[in-house]
Amino acid sequence: MTFDEAVKAERISPEEAFALFDSLPTVDLAFMRGTWKGRELRTGHVLDGLLGATGWYGKQFLDGERVHPLLFFTTDRSAVFPVDPRKWPSPTLQGAVGQHRADVETDAFKARLRLTEYRGKVSATMVYDDRPILDVFRKVDDGTVLGAMDARGMPQPYFFVLRRDPDAAKLFPAR
Repeated sequence: MTFDEAVKAERISPEEAFALFDSLPTVDLAFMRGTWKGRELRTGHVLDGLLGATGWYGKQFLDGERVHPLLFFTTDRSAVFPVDPRKWPSPTLQGAVGQHRADVETDAFKARLRLTEYRGKVSATMVYDDRPILDVFRKVDDGTVLGAMDARGMPQPYFFVLRRDPDAAKLFPAR
């Protein structure tokens, strides 16, 4: 199955997702710089649908030390803001994350980029500061990566797609 076929299908098996991920080339840290819009690649994972239903926008990589791992849309979807992964997801915060902005927003960077080996290849990986989670990236094309979120205690990775957003600057209000 090709990447385009997988995205069009909207749901693929975990085995197909692994085969696709393993077939893709690795990326270096510099490649990941920028702001990326995300979407889920549904594989039957317990997290399928969560990010889309809560207003997830994507991720931002300024350099190896300054990473916003979770960006969410405001309630009116006119802007995005970074969320502290220690505060979301939370059983006390239901629905769109934008409506809980005052409780979850952060200016602090909450992840870093490193090269790690995963499934036999060394590639750019986002390392969360406060959670046992790694997001490993593989290159689809110059503006797209396939990510595999590997977390301690999770039986299989959660797969997602990131597309570089050249217009993202307009989504960050001046502070």
